[in-house]
Amino acid sequence: MADSRPKLLIVEDDAGLQRQLRWSYDEYQIFMAGDREEAIAILRAESPHVVTLDLGLPPDPDGVTEGFATLAEILRIAPDTKVVIASGHGERESARRSIAEGAWDFYQKPIDLDSLRHIVARAFHVHRLEAENVRLADRAPEDRRVLGGLVTGAPEMMAVARMVERVAPAEVAVMLLGASGTGKELIARAVHDASPRGGGPFVAINCAAIPETLLESELFGHEKGAFTGAIRTTPGKIEGANGGTLFLDEVGDIPLPLQVKLLRFLQERTVERLGGREAIRVDTRIVCATHQDVDAMMADGRFRDDLYYRLAEMVIRIPTLAQRPGDPMLLARHFLKRHAAAMNPAVTGFAPDAVAAIDSWTWPGNVRELENRVKRAVIMAEGKMVAARDLDLPGGEGDADGAIVNLKAARERADRQAIRHALSRADGNISGAAKLLGVSRPTLYDLMKSYDLSA
Repeated sequence: MADSRPKLLIVEDDAGLQRQLRWSYDEYQIFMAGDREEAIAILRAESPHVVTLDLGLPPDPDGVTEGFATLAEILRIAPDTKVVIASGHGERESARRSIAEGAWDFYQKPIDLDSLRHIVARAFHVHRLEAENVRLADRAPEDRRVLGGLVTGAPEMMAVARMVERVAPAEVAVMLLGASGTGKELIARAVHDASPRGGGPFVAINCAAIPETLLESELFGHEKGAFTGAIRTTPGKIEGANGGTLFLDEVGDIPLPLQVKLLRFLQERTVERLGGREAIRVDTRIVCATHQDVDAMMADGRFRDDLYYRLAEMVIRIPTLAQRPGDPMLLARHFLKRHAAAMNPAVTGFAPDAVAAIDSWTWPGNVRELENRVKRAVIMAEGKMVAARDLDLPGGEGDADGAIVNLKAARERADRQAIRHALSRADGNISGAAKLLGVSRPTLYDLMKSYDLSA
């Protein structure tokens, strides 16, 4: 019968201590290693969740060089492993350094077995919580999808989704206001898909990406011979959106002369190609977006008031990623799953320092920046877990004191997130949540009380 007990690797070169430690843990499968090579072989073969590691290993039993090299190799191969370091009296600096380099905790020699058992039990408990958190969070993006492709759990974005659902069926022009990278085109597509025009074309044009001299031709089209290089008649984007939706991204960048022509189209619903005389009727819905302050532009005379009121029959303001609590991590896991499948299937999740970095970053580039960083991290990650350094975010480096504080915060954050996810999955039922988390009801009550959480 297979042994289902959690696996504990003890890396210790003292034979007497090996015997003492082996018989101290009836609740775990015990694996013993006396040096780095043996420890790494067991790590690869058995994937223990927790490792206790003596820094004084051969061939440097009186120093710490080999111990730190073993720590580094363990975390490189299995970054989510909880490594508990053994430190002798007078070696406080080594203990602090080990925490800074990724160890989960440390204990001092001579060993107090009761204290060590408590540290090891806590390490297994936190590992279980983190694994459950990842498992639940990996499902979350599918559960949190709204409007077809929008992934969110934030009330601010859910309000946007509800507004889109109400606006989409109505034949009104929609103005989307939000910072760059917030997903304006995704929202525009959602308006189109949820409208009666969903079966028609969705034509998008970025007004800021096309030179002013070419933008008119792109929008309205041109006849053959209308200008040098016009070797054939070409319909414009507006005509291409007939029967569907025209999305004008960065509409604030349309120059004033072209604003007049766009206003005329909105009033008459006909276009004339450059060099043409025929008025071509077009039936399309306009959705536009800009990151600029349109009110200030109108006050300065850079954007026509009458055009704005034609384009902004309904205005939807999209919050920045920093204004969407919980979404950065939710989206990060969604993007990791998508890009890892295509580029690095070995990557399965985020290390604690990456979670902390994602939660603390302000995301000036919003969702676009987040996806780009996760995509880069998937490519750069050396192990199963993406680290803060792979994301090129602060949080992976720091002095020993800072690392100890961050580690404590990471543990608390992991507990909080896992408890919230479990309560959500169990629909607020304490017994169901406790079962998901693998703890007793009293333990869960104590944790909820200490973190001031409610069902």
